[in-house]
Amino acid sequence: MYFNYRGINIHYECIGEGIPFFMIHGFECDKELMKGCMEPVMEKYDGYKRIYIDLPGMGKSESASWISSSNSILDMLCEFISVIVAGEKFMIAGESYGGYLTRGILSRFTDRVYGMFLICPLILSDYSKMDISRSNLKFMDDKFYEENKDDEDFKEFMKNAVIVNEYTYERYKNEILCGLKIADSKFLNQLSRNYRFPFDVDEKVQNMRFDQPVTILCGRQDNSVGYRDLLKISEDYKRCSISVVDMAGHNLQIERPEVFNLELEDFLKRVEIEIEEQKAKREGDYSNMKYSKHRR
Repeated sequence: MYFNYRGINIHYECIGEGIPFFMIHGFECDKELMKGCMEPVMEKYDGYKRIYIDLPGMGKSESASWISSSNSILDMLCEFISVIVAGEKFMIAGESYGGYLTRGILSRFTDRVYGMFLICPLILSDYSKMDISRSNLKFMDDKFYEENKDDEDFKEFMKNAVIVNEYTYERYKNEILCGLKIADSKFLNQLSRNYRFPFDVDEKVQNMRFDQPVTILCGRQDNSVGYRDLLKISEDYKRCSISVVDMAGHNLQIERPEVFNLELEDFLKRVEIEIEEQKAKREGDYSNMKYSKHRR
């Protein structure tokens, strides 16, 4: 399906019915990144409408010179959400650069977000200011490495890989590389020069005191965004579950799928409890509530 945003076509896909759950992929990639890690869990649950979008200039979405800044992409995402869900409440998830955009969405729709799920999110858009511990640690299937080390796609995979084997490489090709190969490089080069919002998104979110479920996942060996800056922003969220996962880099979702799946299931459970509480309060029926949230 396509959403027409001021004359350009933005591609998206909806799966399931129920509470809207928007999925925002990372820089240069496409919606397959989010589908690949989210659907193995989400397909087991009823009651969620998963909405996977290709950002401008990525996947099957068109680009335009006038939309080449993070703030203009945020404007597009907010209009997309407003059209797709009207006044409904929703959930959001983002990976890497998508995690930066997702916090931008939260800053504009704070009262309408049931919960936020972040996968190795970009925190500081200025790379020179990131607190990243450089790690060369890799866990490799040596035979597989020797068989593929001269392949150009494999070399690109190795830049962020921490676990190197046939499984992680196949998922990389199917969920990440597929997007990299079709991205509009000229548009993305321009976007990279306007990477930062004109406001401090985390300061804005901090002042809003968001108190719905949040999960932040980060790789201990992530050389792209690290984990230390993520630990700092976790204090901005009253109900934040944060995991620093060993044997994982920026592709945590494909390197430690067993951890990722458990964390996503836990997030869904926490959101479900929150939704039940809100529904009971609206209806004045507290008889079936498992928990009652108190702020004291």
